[in-house]
Amino acid sequence: YLLKKSYLLNTLKEVPYKNLWGSRGVFTTMRMVGKPPRLLLYKSHLENLISSIKKYGIKKNNLKNAIKDLIKKNSNYKGPDNLLRIALNKKFISISIRKRPKPKNNFNLLLFKYKRIDPKYKNLYYKKILSKLSKLDSTRFDIALVYKNKILETGTSNLIFVKDGKVFSPKKYSYFGNTIKFINKKIKINFKDISIDEINNFEEIMLIGSGKAITSVYKIKELNWKRKKSVCYNKINKIYNTLV
Repeated sequence: YLLKKSYLLNTLKEVPYKNLWGSRGVFTTMRMVGKPPRLLLYKSHLENLISSIKKYGIKKNNLKNAIKDLIKKNSNYKGPDNLLRIALNKKFISISIRKRPKPKNNFNLLLFKYKRIDPKYKNLYYKKILSKLSKLDSTRFDIALVYKNKILETGTSNLIFVKDGKVFSPKKYSYFGNTIKFINKKIKINFKDISIDEINNFEEIMLIGSGKAITSVYKIKELNWKRKKSVCYNKINKIYNTLV
């Protein structure tokens, strides 16, 4: 980590760092690029975080401004491409910055039968996912969460699937992230259930998120799926790169 800080929620006094994973709370991860550093889709991340905070009953006067101040105070230049994570529960606010691992061309998905708890929110109940991810090289692997035979999202990102030039993304049991929200304003994404039995109908599969940016999947070995094209990836990546 390039930075790790924690603060008491009620007084904002700095305390020893706590990552808050597994506690009842919420988080968001933003990509930080350039010099001076810019946080991509900052407004959208902040809005999502605030609505999750309300849902999880985390209260403090002027909390939005307190969060903005802490982000500003801690987002000094630490390199050209990093990830800033801010997490909150009823006691603490934690901020960390780490270097963004750049996904490689031969990127693989592994299947994991699991549905996140309360998946509509970016909550901190991530222990199961983190224990899986910690064993993988994040530049080459992610886990695709599968529930009732349907693919939902990955351990880190949203998923999109391409068939005959049309773009699809899972409809239920997944978080509608800030990056896919941005892409959805630029191109039509059809939200529907995606069963693992129909995976071979798709020519392209991509991860979309702060950490993975737009990552084209090379293969899903367990389903004998392999990338057939990169047409849509090139198009969507171009749109995403207007942010960077």
